[in-house]
Amino acid sequence: MPTETQTAVRDAVRSFAQEQIRPNSMAYEAAGGYPPALFAELAELGLMGMTAPEAVGGAGLDYGSYALALIELAAADGALSTIVSIQNSLIVTGLLKDGTPEQQARFLPDLVAGRMIGAFALTESDAGSDAAAMRTRARKVDGGYRLDGAKQFITSGKIAGLAVVYAVTDPTAGRRGITGFLVPTDRPGYSVDKVEHKLGQAASDTCAIRFDDLFLEDDLRLGAEGAGYGIALSNLEAGRIGIAAQSVGMAQAALDIAVAYAKDRRSFGQAIIQHQAVGFRLASLATSLEAARHLVLAAAAAKDAGEPCLTLASMAKLFASETAETVVSGAIQTLGGYGYLEEYGLAKIYRDVRVCQIYEGTSDIQRLVIARSL
Repeated sequence: MPTETQTAVRDAVRSFAQEQIRPNSMAYEAAGGYPPALFAELAELGLMGMTAPEAVGGAGLDYGSYALALIELAAADGALSTIVSIQNSLIVTGLLKDGTPEQQARFLPDLVAGRMIGAFALTESDAGSDAAAMRTRARKVDGGYRLDGAKQFITSGKIAGLAVVYAVTDPTAGRRGITGFLVPTDRPGYSVDKVEHKLGQAASDTCAIRFDDLFLEDDLRLGAEGAGYGIALSNLEAGRIGIAAQSVGMAQAALDIAVAYAKDRRSFGQAIIQHQAVGFRLASLATSLEAARHLVLAAAAAKDAGEPCLTLASMAKLFASETAETVVSGAIQTLGGYGYLEEYGLAKIYRDVRVCQIYEGTSDIQRLVIARSL
């Protein structure tokens, strides 16, 4: 059961998300983005640095609170929850874990205050889950590095003020030749090649970005040279918990729409939820969703306890993301033709939730991680 603090966080985020975000979700999708002031409002709730200590402006909360908050945010707007998930789990957490005190002092205040959005740049067109195939290069020069290459499928690549970029510093060393860098996006040499036109989550930009002879001082290297692969993988624990949580949130929103409709819609003299075909469908969906929720919270609890939880996080992401698509599809089926119409909201959720089985490790990669641990 959630603690008193976790319950208070969940309820506060639910109230804000349902009152301020959900009514505008379709407008954000049509506009292809969010007003910058919204990120500041999220920061006031502590959502842009939930697990960051209060000393750097964060909320100082646990991962259980983070997962519950992300569920509520995703129930209002899936794309916004993606931006917030990456901001917390990959950018802020990465800086806290591997950044120097100087790097933390330079970037964390703006990140947790919502004045700066972060992007996580690991994937390339030919190097997704196989990070060792990376082609982006960081060449050592006097006083720093010269960065050249391209990244693909980068969330917030257009709006980000800081990109955490992984590049090869030693082509002969395989995975041990990858290094992380903190790249301010206003540097000469950083460019957005393309903003992708996607099936869903249109309000969260996904970009192809390029680095052309971009100079980075030595103090913008994240961690030791050659430690980038390990840094990236270690941050994916929290990242996968975040994607699992947003999957639950979007699925819950869809199930709520379906249940409300099934109680209101009458057929053959009674509400359709009283017809066994409909009631049993919703019962099965609700059961699967509750199992997914508990798996997400179990992974978050393990993270809070300081236990290795990559396998549990992978289980949570795998089960929650695949369950979410099933739940949303079942919700559409419950509404019949109305479920296929934009005005009922399920079509948008269906578009938004599908990518949860792809980013931050596909379902196949999650199964690979889990199988290796058995």
